[in-house]
Amino acid sequence: MLINFNEIVEKNISQMNGGNGEISAKMYVDKHRKIIPCKIHTGSSIGSHKHTTSDDINYILSGTGKAICDGKEEILSSGVCHICKKGSEHSIINTGKEDLILLTIVVEQ
Repeated sequence: MLINFNEIVEKNISQMNGGNGEISAKMYVDKHRKIIPCKIHTGSSIGSHKHTTSDDINYILSGTGKAICDGKEEILSSGVCHICKKGSEHSIINTGKEDLILLTIVVEQ
């Protein structure tokens, strides 16, 4: 299977999951997975939400931020991978002065 993200239109999403500001994302979605290259813009966040049917894997490409997963804070920077396991709750916050760029893979279980 080949997914060409150059052919997927980038969407801007305001206040994702009740977060602040805006993110930009290209989304590939099917019944088994989601693959989402995205940017959490400066001063923005993805609000707290629970993963009841999936693992959420977030690989940081650039920028700085933090994830709060089940009440524990994790510092995010380039080369770090944050995983929110099925049944857990998390949020992701851009704490830096540039976009927090990540590749998110959601695996349905």
